[in-house]
Amino acid sequence: MSIPKQRCVWPGEDPLYCAYHDKEWGVPLHDDRRLFEFLVLEGAQAGLSWITILRKRDRYRISFDDFEPERVAAYGADKIESLLQNTGIVRNRLKIESAITNAQKFLDVQEEFGSFDKFIWQFTAGKQKKNNWRYQDEVPINTPESDAMSNALKQRGFKFVGSTICYAYMQATGMVNDHTTSCFRHSELSEVSSEIS
Repeated sequence: MSIPKQRCVWPGEDPLYCAYHDKEWGVPLHDDRRLFEFLVLEGAQAGLSWITILRKRDRYRISFDDFEPERVAAYGADKIESLLQNTGIVRNRLKIESAITNAQKFLDVQEEFGSFDKFIWQFTAGKQKKNNWRYQDEVPINTPESDAMSNALKQRGFKFVGSTICYAYMQATGMVNDHTTSCFRHSELSEVSSEIS
């Protein structure tokens, strides 16, 4: 009988949450389309639980054209009304409209920096910040780095990018390794190269 792997406490027993924890959360991400996906999903999560968003993720991918920023940036009034009737996503007008605005600003950043990846990873100096939290209650909800990211995004016109959302984004995209030290993923991810190539 194999001994179950020890995880962070937050996924609990939910299979979808555990799979996300084990395979995605904290893995350094440098693909612009997926970085945009998390930008939309983290904004949608504001005021809700992350598991709620994970359960809607497949419908989000279909509804938002697989998070192709060029397509989302071109959404007009008819598409917004269609999305507001879509029970598979969070039907909040401000969040839907912010996804469109953020797609437009995302394209501006790509044009200026060559990629969104180069822009966003500057807030951790281009590599993963490896933390060593023993307990979940030690993990912060925001940091000076997320404050700086939030301010920079807001100045560029992005929406739903407060510091707490930005820190959740940093955790999700592997800009920080916030797995607790007893979690099997903490050591695995500590050995992964995170620098921008």
